[in-house]
Amino acid sequence: MDKTIVVFRRWRKSQVASQSVIALFPEIEHRWPLCSSYEHVGQHGGADYTGVISVTKPCYSSPFTAWADDVRALYAELTGLGYNLVVRQRYNHRRK
Repeated sequence: MDKTIVVFRRWRKSQVASQSVIALFPEIEHRWPLCSSYEHVGQHGGADYTGVISVTKPCYSSPFTAWADDVRALYAELTGLGYNLVVRQRYNHRRK
């Protein structure tokens, strides 16, 4: 099964307390120049990777963070859809 690189980010100012995490798939093109993304609300869509990075904060892997449950839920939802995820904090186009 192919592995999919995913970068989880959380919105800086979210109107919704939960479900404020977005998954970016920098290697999956949506429509150039956008990459594919996924959120609980809205699900699959296109996203400007650099633009989303600039208005979001990283989701570190600590289980004690307030958004850790949101990341786990989104990760479980994506793996349930058949994704074989490789989680990265950031994406470097040169590294595969």
